[in-house]
Amino acid sequence: MEDKRNIILDETIKKIASIIGAELDQITVERAVFGLFFSGVKLSTGHGGLCFTPIKEMPEAVCCPSTAKAMPLSGKLAGRAVTKYIEDVHSKNPLKKTLGIATLNALSTLCWEKENAGDRDYEIVMGEDAFDKVDPTQFKKTVVIGALVPMLKKLTQADADYKVLEMDSRTLKGKELEHYAPATDAPLYIPDADLIVITGVTILNNTLNDLLKMAKKGAEIIVTGPTASMLPDAFFKYGVTLLGGIIVTKADEILDIISEGGSGYHFFSKYAERTAVRKM
Repeated sequence: MEDKRNIILDETIKKIASIIGAELDQITVERAVFGLFFSGVKLSTGHGGLCFTPIKEMPEAVCCPSTAKAMPLSGKLAGRAVTKYIEDVHSKNPLKKTLGIATLNALSTLCWEKENAGDRDYEIVMGEDAFDKVDPTQFKKTVVIGALVPMLKKLTQADADYKVLEMDSRTLKGKELEHYAPATDAPLYIPDADLIVITGVTILNNTLNDLLKMAKKGAEIIVTGPTASMLPDAFFKYGVTLLGGIIVTKADEILDIISEGGSGYHFFSKYAERTAVRKM
């Protein structure tokens, strides 16, 4: 059973296919790993990609029989064609979708290597966090979608007027809780926001498109996180102004780390680099 179509993912897939061409049919996934925080793949080309692991979206995966149902392809992931993984980005199975998005992120790195940088209408800055590109004092009202700790710290320190929309308030602490609102209140706050910072997990749970539709014209919109580490063209088309992600530099090493429950603290600057991509 398929999930509702995600237009940003659809358009990204088309862009990837147009850049890679016939070679796409020859590429396979060499390794696929599910980790506690992130999941990832290594392609037969050597490129790697990550995606957030949606643990909370798998309440049925609490015992062996139901876990097997959650990921029926276990033991058959290596050697599978990337085109099959791409098809899974619209699957209702969260684990299949996770690896599908990780595959898009890996293929995006391959695309950047194939493209002529001069033909892009955006700039990729390596080694910089998207949060560092934003001065929260320049915006009257800010909305943060997800518990994005670095951004929340900047906003709190600046005594900014902000709301953080989150499904689980337990992910917030201290003064952050004073700014909390349930995720369902997005229509109340997003239309008035001058700065909107959105977790890349919204790509995975198919809420990003609707969130972007709520934003007012001219708002600064940032989508950030390892899940959002793909070609930015479709994001920019639908209103995003800055995309923050990562580029995997050592695929095997990063998969080893995440398979042991590692997070960004364990692999940044060693096996992956932060990226900030802004439309020129």
